[in-house]
Amino acid sequence: MTLTIDGVSIPDSKLAREVTELVRDTASPLLFHHSSRVYYFGALAGKHRGLMFDPELLYTGAMFHDMGLTHQHSSAHERFEVDGANAARDFLRGHGIAQSEIDLVWTAIALHTTPGIPQHMHPVVALVTAGVEMDVLGLTYPEYSDTERETVVHAHPRSDHFKEDIIQAFYDGIKHKPDTTFGNVKADVLADKDPHFHRGNFCSVIRGSAWKA
Repeated sequence: MTLTIDGVSIPDSKLAREVTELVRDTASPLLFHHSSRVYYFGALAGKHRGLMFDPELLYTGAMFHDMGLTHQHSSAHERFEVDGANAARDFLRGHGIAQSEIDLVWTAIALHTTPGIPQHMHPVVALVTAGVEMDVLGLTYPEYSDTERETVVHAHPRSDHFKEDIIQAFYDGIKHKPDTTFGNVKADVLADKDPHFHRGNFCSVIRGSAWKA
């Protein structure tokens, strides 16, 4: 039975069912349940903020947002966010979705680890990040009722070790391409897990460029 909370539920559509099936078959249970919670928390944030959004597009963005961490969708040189965005783009193209809507979902996934920007953009972009910031970082924890939090977690369990498990999942998904973390939050994951990791430095790039001055 599909969870409905405060009017929020997974869209009852062929597209949404295929998204669910694909992500469940591709991602680990950890990432599947995390992504499902991201949808619910993002949609609930939309309700709280009075935002209008397309539930199918939000669901697709939420469910694909970490697909770039999976072996099947991980490239050698792109940021994992871009890999996930590309996977969602290809999926939506195969279902005849309009390019403007594909672009929204692509942007929502690509920017979900870039703080300070998504909240000023289209609701689909803003709410994927809102769901991530709630489930991973707990930044807006007090903005959800106990009932909302407990109901979502009951439907899509959050293990007792989720905090460390999700950090490990991030590391496992990006450790083969550390240069893609330059200038973004995932550099913190590599620094936490790998004592030999040396993060890129913006000022060093400027000073080391081919320009004479």
